[in-house]
Amino acid sequence: MPDLPTPQNAAEAALLSECWDAVLSYADLCTSGSASATRLATEAFAHGIDELRAATAASKSTGTGRRALRLPRIPLLLASVRTVAAAWETNGLGHRLDPDLRLWLHSDMAARYIGPPLHRPLALRGLRDMQEPDAVLLWLAEVESLPMSAVARRLGLDPAAASSELAQVRALFRDRCHRNHLDTPMDAYCRSYARLLDAVTRSPTAETPEDLSRHLARCVECAEAAACLRLHGGGLPAALASGVIGWGGLAYLERRRRAAEAGMIGGRTDAAVDTGLNEGKPVRPRIGRTGILVTAVLVSALALTVSLMPFGGSKGGGANAAQGESTDGRSVADPGPSFPSGSKTKSGSGTAGSPAVADSTSRPAGNSDQEAQGESSSPAGKQGGAKGSTKSAAPDCRVKYEIVSEWPDGFQATVTVTSTKALATWSLGWTFKDGQRVGQMWDGTFTQKDSHVTATAADYNKTVAANGTFTFGFLGSWTGSNSAARNFTLNTASCQAAG
Repeated sequence: MPDLPTPQNAAEAALLSECWDAVLSYADLCTSGSASATRLATEAFAHGIDELRAATAASKSTGTGRRALRLPRIPLLLASVRTVAAAWETNGLGHRLDPDLRLWLHSDMAARYIGPPLHRPLALRGLRDMQEPDAVLLWLAEVESLPMSAVARRLGLDPAAASSELAQVRALFRDRCHRNHLDTPMDAYCRSYARLLDAVTRSPTAETPEDLSRHLARCVECAEAAACLRLHGGGLPAALASGVIGWGGLAYLERRRRAAEAGMIGGRTDAAVDTGLNEGKPVRPRIGRTGILVTAVLVSALALTVSLMPFGGSKGGGANAAQGESTDGRSVADPGPSFPSGSKTKSGSGTAGSPAVADSTSRPAGNSDQEAQGESSSPAGKQGGAKGSTKSAAPDCRVKYEIVSEWPDGFQATVTVTSTKALATWSLGWTFKDGQRVGQMWDGTFTQKDSHVTATAADYNKTVAANGTFTFGFLGSWTGSNSAARNFTLNTASCQAAG
């Protein structure tokens, strides 16, 4: 898999931080698996970086101080995903793409994006004709679905005036689309409706004549124009996403809306400075320190009660209670205190045959830092009356932690987990040795407290079949050293790190 391009300056490093999750999100729609999605996103990002570098060099060489109009950075990189996907299809890698995308790449719709400029989608031409700051504001607010407070912070705008400025930018976009629509080569029948279409779409109360409605149902170009010119009714985001991105534009739009609602859309964090991406979103209640302490005590008491049961007793005493998770994504059994082996009975509780709190049907022991991980508080010669009490049980999962790309003060990592047992959902925890910080994550959500990170499943990848795998990735920051993560746990059970 090709590595991400190494940022040459702070601007390119910020571009990686701000845009990578958007590029990967669209690449995931375009491919048939997470590995292919990461490769497509990486190649597309490298292609987009090269295009931006070439444009910057060209503008400097002219000496005029002006640059050619182009798409904002996020839609430009999304267009690179489409370009690289077409190259895959041409070069025999089409089996890695979504089958519907492959059909689209051979259609007339795909040809419009590389054909004569006057025949390209109207939204694409209108956005390209705007000055970049205006186009960025429109894209972030309408397609990326960021709250205005976050948009204002990212673009350095006055939050109080951001909404009114967005209204002006919308009107400017409509004007650019109207001009481009009139410049588009069209037959006499379509041109006869041009003025009527402009008048009808200006007013939210105007009714569409029946003959115009029938024409819009049959003519793709005029229907696209109507969607771009009608600023009311909430159809502008769909018009932008479909016209600029092309295939999968509406699915991408829905993904970004959901990510924004969940506060998952990343941006430049600058050493964990709040980006404001959660502003405007109700704060979810969290369990306070007292609640966590009480929960830990209850779970510990339950673990002690189960461990004192006679050997071969009830197996299900605490399984369900320990499988629950707290509201911040961490299991209530972690970080609850564990009990040393001396507090257990001599009949072998804590061995592979004892009841388990975390999972009564599959886990060897119930405490969060289980002794059955290869360590025992008693000397090796003292078996406590049970054979194998100091032997470690085979872990149910393996983790491959891979640093895909690294640059000064930042890195990208991919985590692949293989579970021998089927999972209804998953939560993977680990510890950083060198104080690294996770900035943003895809294919999962995360919480971090000091050096401990917990990644939890997204809605679409939470179920895992037996002997199946799941993968997620993230961007992080580091200083001094960037050693691999360690102490992996899957749903609070220890997980073996692959070499």
